[in-house]
Amino acid sequence: MLLLALAVACIGLGAHRVATSGDDPDTALNQVATSTPSSASSQTPPSSTSAATDVRLCVFNAGSVSGLAREVTDALKEKGYTLASPHNLSTSSFTENTVFYDTDGDAGNTKSEAEKVAKDVPGGASVEERPSSFTQCASGIPVVMVSRS
Repeated sequence: MLLLALAVACIGLGAHRVATSGDDPDTALNQVATSTPSSASSQTPPSSTSAATDVRLCVFNAGSVSGLAREVTDALKEKGYTLASPHNLSTSSFTENTVFYDTDGDAGNTKSEAEKVAKDVPGGASVEERPSSFTQCASGIPVVMVSRS
């Protein structure tokens, strides 16, 4: 009950201050706008190691090397790629590091984009068409890791 009374009092004091301050809100906004530096002037130039693709990558660990997906995710982030959180795959159907692409390429995950990613994967990776049964990372480029080599 006491908290409710304090909340009502604070709201009332705030409303009173706004009503009696005499400041024109438009003038205050204009002053803030002119004193705030433009965000364009404070932007840093693009990195010389800009990503080969703007499509989000998803790295999966399908091997027995603990932390492999995290290592590859970090390495690809350093190269400027946008990545989802790394995940583990509980399957033995993958035998080599593989980057998948979609044949329709609607989301930008084309074969040429997958080939660019495969070149940047630590230890290298093959490039293959995404199997229809592999539904993870539907709007991105899946990178399935089995080993460091």
